[in-house]
Amino acid sequence: MTDEELIVEFALTRLDNPGLDLEEIAALVVRRMGPEGEVEFASRNLAVRGELRGAVFPSAVEQVLRVVLTLRGPAD
Repeated sequence: MTDEELIVEFALTRLDNPGLDLEEIAALVVRRMGPEGEVEFASRNLAVRGELRGAVFPSAVEQVLRVVLTLRGPAD
């Protein structure tokens, strides 16, 4: 999944769940991606952090948040 596709998925999930915070939305996105998506995002996150091992689900959620916040740009 590209970063752009991830942003669209995140935005659609946020529209469906307006009362959730960003981390909760990222967790929903990761769950919807299934086990393969979870491992993909976790591996990307661990690579960025320069780590060899880590918990899969939290690492995947962190990667989704990293992409969303990076593409969102600086706060005004």
